[in-house]
Amino acid sequence: MGHDAFMDPFSSKAHFLLYEICILTIGSYGDVTVTVPNILILGTVGQPLLLPANYTTGTKDHNIQITWTFQSQSSGSMLLVTAVNNTLTPDMEHGHRFFLSPPSASLLINPVELRDDGEYTIKVTVSGMKLASASRQLIVQVNVPVSKPVVRSDPAWGAVEYVDNATLSCNVTRGTKVIYQWLKDGKPLLPSSRHIFSSDNKMLFISPVLKDDLSNYTCVAKNPISMNESEPIAPNIYYGPYDLMVKSEPRFKVSEGVFTAGKGEPVWFKCSANSNPPNVYSWFQKADNKTTPIQWGPVLNIKSEKVPDKADYMCCVYNNITGKRDETQFTFILSATVIKEELYHRSPAYYTQAHQVSEEREPPVDDYGIYEFVAVPEPAQFQQVRPEKLKTVYDIIREPNAHTTVYEVICHSPKTS
Repeated sequence: MGHDAFMDPFSSKAHFLLYEICILTIGSYGDVTVTVPNILILGTVGQPLLLPANYTTGTKDHNIQITWTFQSQSSGSMLLVTAVNNTLTPDMEHGHRFFLSPPSASLLINPVELRDDGEYTIKVTVSGMKLASASRQLIVQVNVPVSKPVVRSDPAWGAVEYVDNATLSCNVTRGTKVIYQWLKDGKPLLPSSRHIFSSDNKMLFISPVLKDDLSNYTCVAKNPISMNESEPIAPNIYYGPYDLMVKSEPRFKVSEGVFTAGKGEPVWFKCSANSNPPNVYSWFQKADNKTTPIQWGPVLNIKSEKVPDKADYMCCVYNNITGKRDETQFTFILSATVIKEELYHRSPAYYTQAHQVSEEREPPVDDYGIYEFVAVPEPAQFQQVRPEKLKTVYDIIREPNAHTTVYEVICHSPKTS
């Protein structure tokens, strides 16, 4: 009996320890796990937003409580909604916008407001043989979509190259957490010694402006939920004049800066230069040691029968905003006068020698087109060749008995001085 008495207390203790182990094993079935697919959730003001969440438990014999809380720097911490099993207990202050449909743990916010920006916590508690709980946090960022940005240029009237600075500013009427980016002709514009951005990138400073800055600029405004691009704007930059040149019909040009035509032929010259605003053009004639203003405007028309046999003309351009000017000069010669002076007093032996030089040294392609503006009467001592018998200029050069002045015009173009 003593042995039995000794054994009873030991036996009772052993049974208690075994019971305790069983309780712990059953309690492990009450463990709960909470999962959320995304930590960061983006919301748009005025739109519904779902905060998805799931949970799992180790047993079905339990009570389940789902709780959502919210915390922000401005509002502090607050309870939003609680559900025990399938019974929902909304918060009286926020229940009209926060919805929970158990057994789903996902929270619906409808509509989202800017004050909903902050940290959300879901907590799931399971009570059964043992109490267990788990929680997860989500970050919600609420934004207002950005409106179409508008770019303005200052000064609005324009800036003078190498003298003035320009500022482009980008503004939106709506949008939160907006960041800005500048594009030049559709490509990102990087900072440089002349292109400087403000700390928030809303402003672009160009100092000083150059002709190369005359491009299309756009501003891109974006935030985590939207992006919008402005209409292009081209700052008004005054520059020039650059690349001054005078041109006429190709048949009148003998060499660079030298033009010639037959007497009586109408001749025009056009002066051009790259400039903003357009240049003011003026023409001058230099003859007999005199310089005479003759016309305003980019085009000069000359009636060759009323001009000297040789004269220098000058085109002057002036930009009245930049204050810069440029000029170019060319020579105009009546071709008939030159031919008479240089050719009619030469002997037949000279022409024979010129013919030999032509065949030995000058390629025919150099002669192309010269005869177009030459029409000169022949001296009486030279044999005349009827035009219909000469097929090309080369027939004239190769015919030893055909004395004309065509070759002379080719080899002896009017002198420029």
